[in-house]
Amino acid sequence: MNGSSSSARSAAAAAAARVVPLRDLRRTGVDTAAAGGKAATLGDLLAAGFPVPPGFVVLTDAYEELVAGAGIEAQISRLVAARGPAASDDVRALFTTAPVPADLAYAVVGAWRDLGSPPVAVRSSATSEDLAAASSAGQQDTYLDVRTEEALLAAVRDCWASLWTSRAIDYRAHHQQSGRLALAVLVQHMVGADAAGVLFTADPSTGQRHRAVISAAWGLGEAVVSGTVSTDVVVVDTARRAVVSRTTADKQVLTRARGSGDGGTTEDPVPDHLRHRAVLTDAEALALAELGRRVQEHVGVPVDVEWARDTAGALVLLQARPITALPAPTGDVPTDWAVPVRGGTYWRASIVEQLPDPLTPLFADLAGVAVPRSLRALVDQALGGSPFDDDIRFLTVNGYAYYFFANGAFARMLAATPRALVWLARGEAHTGVRGWRERGHPLYAAQVAAWAARREDEMTHAELLAAAAALLEAGTTYYTAVQSVVPAAVLSEAVFRAVYDRLVRRDGDPPSLDLLLGLDSAPIRAEQSLWDLAEWAHRHPAVAVALRAGRVPDDPAWQQLLHDHLRRHGHVLYSLDVAVPVPADHPEPLLAALRQYLQGHGADPHERQRRAAEHREAATAAVLGRLDPLRREVLVRMLRTAQEAGAAREDALADIGLAWPTIRRFLRASGRRLEAAGVLDDVEDVFWLRLAELEAAGAGDRTPLGDRVAARKEVWRGQRLATPPQLLPQPPAWLRRSLVRAMPGGDEAQTGPVVRGVGASGGRVTAVARVLSGPEDSARLQPGDVLVARMTTPAWTSLFGLASAVVTDVGGPLSHSSIVAREYGIPAVLGTGVATQRLTDGALVTVDGDAGTVTLLPSDGGQDGDDDERVAPGEARRGATWSRSRALLLAGAAAVVVVALCTRRRVRR
Repeated sequence: MNGSSSSARSAAAAAAARVVPLRDLRRTGVDTAAAGGKAATLGDLLAAGFPVPPGFVVLTDAYEELVAGAGIEAQISRLVAARGPAASDDVRALFTTAPVPADLAYAVVGAWRDLGSPPVAVRSSATSEDLAAASSAGQQDTYLDVRTEEALLAAVRDCWASLWTSRAIDYRAHHQQSGRLALAVLVQHMVGADAAGVLFTADPSTGQRHRAVISAAWGLGEAVVSGTVSTDVVVVDTARRAVVSRTTADKQVLTRARGSGDGGTTEDPVPDHLRHRAVLTDAEALALAELGRRVQEHVGVPVDVEWARDTAGALVLLQARPITALPAPTGDVPTDWAVPVRGGTYWRASIVEQLPDPLTPLFADLAGVAVPRSLRALVDQALGGSPFDDDIRFLTVNGYAYYFFANGAFARMLAATPRALVWLARGEAHTGVRGWRERGHPLYAAQVAAWAARREDEMTHAELLAAAAALLEAGTTYYTAVQSVVPAAVLSEAVFRAVYDRLVRRDGDPPSLDLLLGLDSAPIRAEQSLWDLAEWAHRHPAVAVALRAGRVPDDPAWQQLLHDHLRRHGHVLYSLDVAVPVPADHPEPLLAALRQYLQGHGADPHERQRRAAEHREAATAAVLGRLDPLRREVLVRMLRTAQEAGAAREDALADIGLAWPTIRRFLRASGRRLEAAGVLDDVEDVFWLRLAELEAAGAGDRTPLGDRVAARKEVWRGQRLATPPQLLPQPPAWLRRSLVRAMPGGDEAQTGPVVRGVGASGGRVTAVARVLSGPEDSARLQPGDVLVARMTTPAWTSLFGLASAVVTDVGGPLSHSSIVAREYGIPAVLGTGVATQRLTDGALVTVDGDAGTVTLLPSDGGQDGDDDERVAPGEARRGATWSRSRALLLAGAAAVVVVALCTRRRVRR
């Protein structure tokens, strides 16, 4: 008897040890592995003096005792392994039949009675819950207003079973959570709440740490958490301790406790006098935000807090967990476009088109010197003395780059146009196709090679900075050479197509475009090289497996092939801003395209070019074969000129970034030194310094600049969400509509479901829009998506083989986007001005490259009529809308220097 009694007492003691008062968790050293994330956090907050309802925790050992005692662990594993989330009902049925050990049931009921036998809330607290990497929010169950012993024990067992809901199984699989799985159960006093909700101590949409966002509704908070009721939203600026915005909802339903029987909840209509009344006053919102700030300070990270207000008006905390997937802090989106210098106009054109985002501080300072100086040097060569002086500047407004032209500068440029036209036609200096090929490109390549041979570890900080500045100026000088190639390509193609269409073409003859496609160019060669890498990987399974898994293969032969590809093509730019990595130092966008190739997507660019070239030659022969010798000779010359200039333009554009890998190498070397000295937190932060700060740090100033850099990044992220006007000061609406036709982007004021731009490559396709902010998003583009971007450059070419259409904010019928889209036979609508702002990522759109429109379709994909074509990549109709572009091209011919050196109409890239 004594042995039996001793054994019983031991079992009872063990059971009691599995049930711990919430206030004692921290004192007794019970951690998350035993109490689960939710209970462990609340126990810590309660012990620290925060207003948390009292209660107790049934530790994870109790769950494991039940599973082991009932012998169901192996059955659970088999069911989940075989059926995944679909096994949920069968697994939960195992718990329904598993008896709760008597000693454990006695300990649970005893702990409840120690609380005073009140109505309680019974919540799951999993070991994988409320973690910084994955919150597991809403994956397990909660039972409210539990009032009897029987209901309490049933709720505890049901909580254990909820570890195996289908949503919980799927969530763990998605987040690749493995290892020990167990569940604690948290039992607390039921709060008789007249209002409740959720508080985020940082804005979950913008990441702003100084803004708290509160949702609030009448009644209990479970319906708020589940999203089944309308809620008020209050935003508090915690730095200024002020309510900055609020939205008061029409609150039609509230959740309340039944208050009788076994408990539970019910939904009732909100009384009429409360439906449109704010749940929280400003004072209460500020008090709640302050409570959240204290919790965040205690926990150490921004938190998502479930709160309630009891009938006495006191605020209590029901849960607190780290906010997962919190975006980087984003500043306010600018709305004021006041200019920094008056007495002129600001244009987002020419080189600015290659800068789609706000500039980083260091690039803004370096380019502010290099860009206008290189342009003035070109004008000086053309006109024998610059008429501009300081009338041309490179300035920023809200971070966005603009060319500033002082009033009167245009008149002087127009007066000098005849001399400039003669100079441009001669190809003197480094201009025109011949000047670019014979002078501009060799000079630039030689400058880059000389600097690239320098070892950064042998250079002083000042030398590194001087080298970067010299290379950037070499690059901007080369850019002016490229811009002199563009008019040659624009005009030669326009003239050829006008003559062919009006004087040569007969019914049945191929369109003029067919005689201009299938030409070799640097972007095409880069794409072919990437395709060849994929073909090599196909023949080497270990390499292919690594690439498909998102890893960089460690095969030496592969590494050499990739190195060779990057050496030839790794300098192509996504943006002129040197803070944006080039493929040479960040090849991930290329690897994303490789993965798509390895999965069977995309078409062989060698074969595509071969077919296009054969078609071009056959079409050319058919047309020329029926012409008399004189007309044939004239047309051949015009055709060859257009083909040569078009290919040269693509080659010239592709090499703009020759200097950029070396510029970045020198600046990052400086950043490494400053990181080692404690001035910067990260090497890449060097791009976020002002030039004067970088010079001072190089001279020995060791002031830490991490906070300053973080603040600038926050402002930049807000600026990036803006749509910069193309012309400042902004003209009246009637004048803006006229001026915007001469700009590289469309009217940013357009509204409605149809976005209008320039039809640059014909065809019509309906597909999902994929809005890409930059190269970092390239892996999100899926085969058949519509590629939507602010602009595209030669670096984007590999994505064209996957896209069904292309839409850009900036560009025109002879931009890079247009040329490549026509080569691929996919529709392109360019120069919309607003596509990246107006089109939602994942939305269904119809792109009409002939009409120059992008139509946003209803979310259900419904369409009026049945004439929309759903076209696979590469199958869209060829052709382009040339009536508008031809008028623009021919009208602009007389002012080519103004176009080339200043505004660069939308027809050029």
